[in-house]
Amino acid sequence: MANSGDEGRVVTDLRSAAESAGGDEALHEIESLCMRCGENGTTRLLLTTIPNFREVVLMAFECPHCNEGNNEVQFAGQLQPKGCCYRLEVPQGQNEILNRQVVKSDSATIKIPELDFEIPPEAQRGTLSTVEGTIMRAVEELQALQDERKKVDPQKAEAIDQFLVKLRSLGSGEAAFTFVLDDPAGNSFIENLHAPSSDPLLSASFYERTSDQQAALGFLVDPPTGESGEPSQNASTVEANCGGLPKVPHGSVGAVAGRRAIAQGNPDEIAATLCRYTAPEEVDTLPSTCGACGAACVTRFFATKIPYFREVIVMAASCDLCGYRNSELKPGGEIPAKGKKITLHLQTVKDLSRDVIKSDSAAVKVPELELELSMGTLGGIVTTVEGLIVKICEALERVHGFQLGDSTNEWKKKKWDDFQQRLSKLLSLQEPWTLIIDDALAASFVAPSTDLIEDDSQLLIEDYERSWEQNEELGLNDMDTSSADIAYNTTSTE
Repeated sequence: MANSGDEGRVVTDLRSAAESAGGDEALHEIESLCMRCGENGTTRLLLTTIPNFREVVLMAFECPHCNEGNNEVQFAGQLQPKGCCYRLEVPQGQNEILNRQVVKSDSATIKIPELDFEIPPEAQRGTLSTVEGTIMRAVEELQALQDERKKVDPQKAEAIDQFLVKLRSLGSGEAAFTFVLDDPAGNSFIENLHAPSSDPLLSASFYERTSDQQAALGFLVDPPTGESGEPSQNASTVEANCGGLPKVPHGSVGAVAGRRAIAQGNPDEIAATLCRYTAPEEVDTLPSTCGACGAACVTRFFATKIPYFREVIVMAASCDLCGYRNSELKPGGEIPAKGKKITLHLQTVKDLSRDVIKSDSAAVKVPELELELSMGTLGGIVTTVEGLIVKICEALERVHGFQLGDSTNEWKKKKWDDFQQRLSKLLSLQEPWTLIIDDALAASFVAPSTDLIEDDSQLLIEDYERSWEQNEELGLNDMDTSSADIAYNTTSTE
């Protein structure tokens, strides 16, 4: 917990800001028990929004009897579709890195691998702090019970004292270390000082939650089972409850109805792109769980062949309970032996309308904007060149909301304004620019403007050998398919 002096300032500022913004009704006060002295104190609650980030509830407690005070942040918005993991490299002696703002939710875990140190979710509640503040708070909490430890277990207390010396040295910038923030709920964040450009010291990755993580967040993992152990609902039952369409071939209901079934829950631009390449394959369904509210819903998917590209699997899901919609495109078939780098030189407004498929393994770069999108961000999407850039910029504004708030330095605001102006020039094609999609799995695609892809002089496609690091990140170095290859070859020769 933070000290009471700091908390007093936080509560005063919070109260005055709430009254000036929305009146007394914006700030809620409730009487609550003080855990230090047992008397009643006051907890103040404020529902607010961090600009372009998340809806949050700020809570501040103050006890007038013992001057105990603390504050915490809880998230009032939806659960994010994927978990997030931020990794910040903190060099020695660079104290400005320690001042980066950190949003930690109730479900986030903080790790420092160099010390084999981990702060579990239950150890620190949701907080809005800095890297240094998070470390020093851990030091204070470990130090709080040292007197009792010295009486009960002097050897352990001495080991903790030695560990605290190392931890304090990290908090003061005397040693280099790695700060890892892992949140299955996807509601945590580390400030990027170089936004919207990539930060050489900060990396972010997004992942699908495991069943254990889903259960820890309070959501149903498996459907309820009956006495025989069989699920009480099958796919058709869930489909019917969710108001979905039954599984039917495209041709039996007509091309228009089939395409509408495929695009159920997708934005209009995705539907238009899919309809251009659809073939009479069969739409299939499977029961799934909504990534926002955890309710049962249906995911529709089908496999199709895109000309000049490969076989792909289109997946779309929508939740009738909360309205959440999601669409993804997954590559089908075998993993290519080489990666693919696509370079598109945009010269006219028509180039902005080219269809684009970006897989979840693709990195995107726009050199003229100094914009770089790491692998895994945004997932797999089907859109246009213009739509891809707009989606990236919307994601940047949503994630890097601290650069747009009232407390932001003027030079940071000016940097964002300059970025927006440069973006407007590119989207209006006032000058040519370049889009680069680098996909280690060769699962991305940009539509050519000519009948033959070789005749498109603005589109350059290069194949390259993946590095060992790329194979390691994709899990290919540990993949052994020799048994399957032998079985396949045996079957083929018979």
